[in-house]
Amino acid sequence: MDTFPVAAACAREGITGLPVSPLPTGSLPVFAIGDALVLKGYPADDVDEALTELATLRAVDGRLGVETPRVEGEGEIDEWRYIVMRRLPGVDVATAWPSMSTSDRVGLMRELGGLLAQLHAVPPPDLWPADWSRFLADRRGGVMAHQGGLGLAGWWREQIPAFLDSVDLGEPEPVLLHTEVMPEHVFVDPDTFVPTGLLDFEPAMQGAPEYEFSSVGVFLTAGDTGLLRELLLGYGYAGTELDEDLARRLLAYTLLHRYSNLSTYLRLLPAPDDPTLPSLARRWFLPT
Repeated sequence: MDTFPVAAACAREGITGLPVSPLPTGSLPVFAIGDALVLKGYPADDVDEALTELATLRAVDGRLGVETPRVEGEGEIDEWRYIVMRRLPGVDVATAWPSMSTSDRVGLMRELGGLLAQLHAVPPPDLWPADWSRFLADRRGGVMAHQGGLGLAGWWREQIPAFLDSVDLGEPEPVLLHTEVMPEHVFVDPDTFVPTGLLDFEPAMQGAPEYEFSSVGVFLTAGDTGLLRELLLGYGYAGTELDEDLARRLLAYTLLHRYSNLSTYLRLLPAPDDPTLPSLARRWFLPT
């Protein structure tokens, strides 16, 4: 991949005289421009992600109880797309987490549940997939090859078809989904730990609300079912709805998630009582 032309993008946007420094990120280059701006670059192969993030940022702007990166400029340069956006206040949850008490973490989960309910109430822009049922069918058709290709052991992989057959995902109305709500993407006040921002909307989709809680359960609550309970109650679930059927649906969405890697999750998250998918659903996703 060619190097993202940071200086040229800044010049095109009329940004001069500000220090530029790279920010820790995933697969895409992101730069802090001074104290208030961020510049994110997308190579030609990721143009769909750029358009998704741009549309979603505009859709959620001013609609949530926290800040989202406000678009200040966007364009194309040297086969790259870019977005200039406002920098969020606070620090990410990954940074704040070691300093948080149990009560701080419980309070944060309640707040984040409410935030996700607000997100799901925002009318989605024209996002992929157009047909949620078709998306799930396609994911189901490729799940064995997908998980096997990522190194999932045979005794886990062999259980997947029967487990998915046993789970009724229904036909919920599609909503706007972030799809990767994890500690690096949620910002909080470093003193009060109140949520201040949500970022990284490049993988946004429209689909079933419970698909959202796959990444939440794996990366944010990380198998802590007590914290997951607080988040789901904050979202609006009744206590009676936090049952094994819900846990099985969330594991089903985890298996079908487009970025799913169950082999890795099994190494990182608490082990189930026995090596079965129903036991795994209870261990990671049954709110207690």
